[in-house]
Amino acid sequence: MNIKSEIVEKTRESGFKQLTSIQEKCMREIIEGRDVVGQAETGSGKTLAFTLPILDKIRLNGNLQAVVLTPTRELCVQVTGVFQEFGKPLGVKTVSIYGGVSIEPQIRNLHSAHVVVGTPGRILDHIRRKTIDFSNIRFLVLDETDKMLDMGFIEDVSRIISYFPRERQALMFSATISQGVQRIARKYLKNPLLVMTKQLVDGSKLKQVYYDIYQQNDKFSLLVHLLKEHTFGLSIVFCGTRKETDVVARNLRKQGVKALAIHGGMGQDKRLRSLEALKKQTIDVLVATDVAARGLDIKNVTYVYNYDVPKTPQEYIHRVGRTARAGKNGVAITLLTRRDHDNFRRVQSDDKLMIEEANFPRFKKVPLFRNSSERGNNAFNKRYRW
Repeated sequence: MNIKSEIVEKTRESGFKQLTSIQEKCMREIIEGRDVVGQAETGSGKTLAFTLPILDKIRLNGNLQAVVLTPTRELCVQVTGVFQEFGKPLGVKTVSIYGGVSIEPQIRNLHSAHVVVGTPGRILDHIRRKTIDFSNIRFLVLDETDKMLDMGFIEDVSRIISYFPRERQALMFSATISQGVQRIARKYLKNPLLVMTKQLVDGSKLKQVYYDIYQQNDKFSLLVHLLKEHTFGLSIVFCGTRKETDVVARNLRKQGVKALAIHGGMGQDKRLRSLEALKKQTIDVLVATDVAARGLDIKNVTYVYNYDVPKTPQEYIHRVGRTARAGKNGVAITLLTRRDHDNFRRVQSDDKLMIEEANFPRFKKVPLFRNSSERGNNAFNKRYRW
C-alpha cells in the first residue's frame, strides 16, 4: 500500500501478519483519498483500518488535522490508545477529549495535537469555549455511527461537522448500516465506497445455550451457580439497565464472586478502573450494560451471560461477539424468565443463531438485595422469597 516504513515496522512489532477483511477492503481506498462507509462487527480490526491511513497522511506542521467522534468515553480512550501507539514512531500527537474529567488539561494538550478523538458533548464544550480549531481538518471519522444514533448524538454531530472545512475526507464505521446511517452518509460523505463484512457468530467456536427459568427469583441464584461451578476464565454479564448492573455486581460480590460493574452512569475513573481490572484479570466478572458490547477491545473473554435478554438479533450478536474470538472457543448463556420471552423470540428469528436449551441444574438459592443498605435475614425474609 506504499505507506510509511515506520507504520509497517510498528505493525510487525505488534504481531500483525495479515489484513482483516475490513482492512483489506477499505484501507487502500482511504489512502487514495476516498470517502468510505464501513460495516464491521466488534473485533474485526476496523480501528486500524482508519488509523493507519490517517497516520500515513498526517503532516507534522503543528495543526489539528483529524477528528474521530466516538459515542462513549471508553471507546474514545481505546481509539486514542491505538493512534498513540502507532503514531509515536512518526511523532504524531493524539489527544482524547471526553467529559467527566477536568477540561483544563485537554485545553493545554489541544495546542499541539495533530489528531483528536472525542465524544460529541465534550467537543461541543471546546467549540463553545473556542479552545479547538477545525480550520485545518483534513479527516473526519464517525466511529460506531449506529450507536451514536441510538444514543441521540446525531444533532451534536451535525453541529460539530458544520465547523469543518467542506473539503475533507470523511469515514464512517458502523456495526449495522441502518436507514439512519445511510442518511448521514448521504449528507456528509461524497460518493462513498460502501464496504461490508459478514456479521456472524462462528458456531464451530461458540457454544450458545439458554435456560428457561420458571420463577423470576431464581435467575440470580442460577447465575451465581453457573459462575461458581461451570465458568472458567473471564466473563461478561450483560444487564438491561444501569440500576440492574449495579445490583447484580454488588450481589455477586456478596456471594464471593470477584465482580465489578460498568455503565454510562458511572464516573469516568470508575469505568476505566473496571475495564483495567478485567484486562489485568484482577476480577473474574464484568457486569455491564451494552456500552461494553460495542467497540471495546476486551481480550480473553471465555463466557458471556445475557442476564437480561437483548431486544434484537443484532444486539445479541454484538454481545456474544465478545467471546470466541481469534480462533478461541467461547460460551454464550442466556437466562430467560417469562418477561424475557418476547425479546428472545425476536433474537431467535435469526435462523443463523443456533441457541440450544440447556438442562436445568440443581442449585442453591441465594438472596438478591435490591437496596445496598439491606442487611440480615429480617430484611431478606420481609422483602424476598426463596
